[in-house]
Amino acid sequence: MKFVLWGTYAADALERRTPYRDEHLAGLQRQKDEGVLLTLGPTADTSRVFGLYEADDQETVESLVKGDIYWRQGIWTAVEVYPWIQAF
Repeated sequence: MKFVLWGTYAADALERRTPYRDEHLAGLQRQKDEGVLLTLGPTADTSRVFGLYEADDQETVESLVKGDIYWRQGIWTAVEVYPWIQAF
């Protein structure tokens, strides 16, 4: 099943993420290697984060997101995960 993630960044995310960026990217790479994460990244103005996941259930995706260092350090300020139907 596929899921879409929408979230928001802290206003000062670019500065705050610096000490956590390597851990964040390594975690995303592990998720990608496992086939759970399809893509993830910020909007051009870095106010929002968007991601696509493929997992057995929504709880798996939410657990990965809430375990991310960006969530734990308040760089992501809100996240919402929705089941997604790929039409094309």
